[in-house]
Amino acid sequence: MKPETHVVSLTVPAEAEFIDLVRLTLYGISSKLGFSYEEIEDMKVAVAEACNNVVVHAYEPGAAGEMEVRFERVEGGLRIAVKDHGPSFDYEEKARRAGSLHDKSLNEINIGGLGIYLMQALMDEVEVRTQAGTEVLLTKRLSRSEEMV
Repeated sequence: MKPETHVVSLTVPAEAEFIDLVRLTLYGISSKLGFSYEEIEDMKVAVAEACNNVVVHAYEPGAAGEMEVRFERVEGGLRIAVKDHGPSFDYEEKARRAGSLHDKSLNEINIGGLGIYLMQALMDEVEVRTQAGTEVLLTKRLSRSEEMV
């Protein structure tokens, strides 16, 4: 028998004022799954960063666009996907050029490149897919031994 999947999806305009709706939805789902306050706050920051990247980078200024956000219960945690339909880019090349932040002073770091590092620090897994737009997959596992309801 196939395991039951629980997915909640939102499609919202790629505009900053809709990021709060995504964060509120995340709060409701993650609190129901049993995540701690600290885990929820970490996820809210990471998801807001992914959504902000869509708002700022995915579409030409003034062009209408949307972002799809999918919340999926996975074994032991929650996966959040944030997807846009803007032009794709070579993520691997961009990550290679960004390099490591170790041994760099603050004035050597570009502010625009910190989002992925922040997401990686706050989430257990981060994956970026760049076919037909950009999709960021953020996974957080429950740190407690409790089973999800």
